[in-house]
Amino acid sequence: MMNDLERFSEFDPLRKPVNTLAIVPQNRKITTLGRKAYNVMLNIAQSQGVEKESYRAPLSEIVSGIDYGSNDIELIKKHLKAMATTIVEWNSPTTGEGTKWTVCALISHATIVKEANQNFIEWGYAQPLRQELLSPSVFAKLSIGMLSQMHTHAGIVLYEICTRYKNVGRTSRQSWRWWLPVLTGQPNSERLAKTEYRFFKRDTIKPAIAEVCAITDIEIELLEYKEGKSISALQFLVKSKAQASLPLKNRPMPLDLSIVKKAVDLGINEERAEELLTKYGDAATREGLFDLEGRVASAFPEPVRDPYRYLKARLSGEQQKQIEEQIGPVESEQIRHVELEKKQKQLKASWLEEWLRRQREKVVGLLRELSEEGVRDLEAELLREMEERKAHPSLAKRLQANGWDHPLVRHLMIDFYAKAALGETWDKPTTADLLDIASEVAIKN
Repeated sequence: MMNDLERFSEFDPLRKPVNTLAIVPQNRKITTLGRKAYNVMLNIAQSQGVEKESYRAPLSEIVSGIDYGSNDIELIKKHLKAMATTIVEWNSPTTGEGTKWTVCALISHATIVKEANQNFIEWGYAQPLRQELLSPSVFAKLSIGMLSQMHTHAGIVLYEICTRYKNVGRTSRQSWRWWLPVLTGQPNSERLAKTEYRFFKRDTIKPAIAEVCAITDIEIELLEYKEGKSISALQFLVKSKAQASLPLKNRPMPLDLSIVKKAVDLGINEERAEELLTKYGDAATREGLFDLEGRVASAFPEPVRDPYRYLKARLSGEQQKQIEEQIGPVESEQIRHVELEKKQKQLKASWLEEWLRRQREKVVGLLRELSEEGVRDLEAELLREMEERKAHPSLAKRLQANGWDHPLVRHLMIDFYAKAALGETWDKPTTADLLDIASEVAIKN
């Protein structure tokens, strides 16, 4: 009988039912990270089969960039709570398409359990939609790899909807106010009703179109329809790109919470951190957080009173304007030069951190391939080495009681085994290694 982990070895495209493409939240906003996590979980559930009533996967298959400590788990719990309590109206983007209209939560329940030092998540779907979600009859075939690279909620939704009409060549025409809650992920409200079309187009539609055209295997174009002098309805032209698309069969990428976690650690509310991440992108937000972290540590010329406002000003460019107004352009240019050098150091540090993370993953993979006897021999060798250099007794006890994969001794085994398997310089990247990481990050962002 194939277990869950074995079934993850190869994933089909995400088959997203048409009734779930244009969902409208009724009681709370759907965030970018929340929608991406939902897609990953749905892809995993589809791979495990419709016959199940609940689904299960290692937490690391769904989220990455966190340490799974008690504080970090709270970030994940917030997203799971939101999925279980966000009531949505399930709509097809084509009026009258689909067999039913339903209102229910994104998931029916979620549980986090810890077994053998590993966290697992178990979840399920509401009965009225479970069959259609997991074995849909009419659906959009989506690349989970492309979805994982997108950064905005509107971009994700436009890709999902427009892919449904790739063979037709255009989406259905809908009132622009129909598109408003669908693309923003916000429930209809008095505030949303006051939104003007020109701002919706500038802040939501145009960035989403640019993201879809840059990342995915389709190109889309906006069509506007007027009643009198005002825009009344929207439609999107859709065509496949000439070049080969990314492979559809792809393991779903875990949701990267590292940037949000760093923001929370620096005192920024999670929802606000996600808003900045959506607006300014991964690279800019990560750089801004490095800058904020240094500013908080130095507390010069005064402590940071509001980390969120500081980061927002830093990302929007307001901070630089304030500096120039206060000290003049010459001194400002000198500060810019110093800031540039600091950013370069921070970028190099982030490349090194990513390279080391991959090296550690490679070593862990080699360790997991060893036989039980081989692992026991290695643990015995590591124990002797720890005794020789008089490591703290508690570490030796952890190794003997829980094995090498215990969080307190895992890094010791990784270093110990890597030196034997990969050489003494296993954690010393070459310039070419770092350039490879830099190029990959630049392409991704």
